[in-house]
Amino acid sequence: MGWFKKKSARREKHGQKSALRDWTEALLVAAVLALIIRTFVVQAFKIPSGSMEDTLLIGDHLLVNKFIYGLQIPGVDGRFLTIREPRRGDIVVFEFPEDREKSFWQRRDFIKRVIGLPGDTVEIRDKKVFVNNQPLVIPEAVFKDGSLVPGGRDNMPPVKVPSGHYFMMGDNRDRSYDSRFWGYVSNAEIKGLAFIKYWSWDSERFLPRWGRIGRLIE
Repeated sequence: MGWFKKKSARREKHGQKSALRDWTEALLVAAVLALIIRTFVVQAFKIPSGSMEDTLLIGDHLLVNKFIYGLQIPGVDGRFLTIREPRRGDIVVFEFPEDREKSFWQRRDFIKRVIGLPGDTVEIRDKKVFVNNQPLVIPEAVFKDGSLVPGGRDNMPPVKVPSGHYFMMGDNRDRSYDSRFWGYVSNAEIKGLAFIKYWSWDSERFLPRWGRIGRLIE
């Protein structure tokens, strides 16, 4: 009888270890899959500032398509299996160029709209944007400061976008820190295309913005 109890206890202990091992394996597989999805497929992004108002508001949560411009393998130059290149008007998430010299963990992600493509000439005259000497009309662009400020914000001489780089601007033109101030974004720094708002939280009213949830980004 004592022998049977000892054998049952060993079986129970073995069963507990097997269950623990199964749970551990399942968690590890889930973590690896989540890392793969975040790296190569889709990434969540939260809007931290008002530079893209009123297209994107502080508290909007977005999903970013990370494979449309081509897969990026950490430590390997170039992109693979590219579906298409960034287009003028795309809203993209990218690594902030001024963080290039910082460690990986210190680099910040920015989100802006693509204005100039490689080889384009971009100019700003009294807040109006010209690309290749033609006015560029972005219906979502807003101006919340009627005054003209000296410097690059409202007037910028023609600049040519280098090969492999892009000129970015925020839709909230008077309150956006963008390519007018810090230059161009390289193709390698672009993480993906923002395509849908999956959640939006109004911190001032402490309520969800139900009308913005599930809306495609244009």
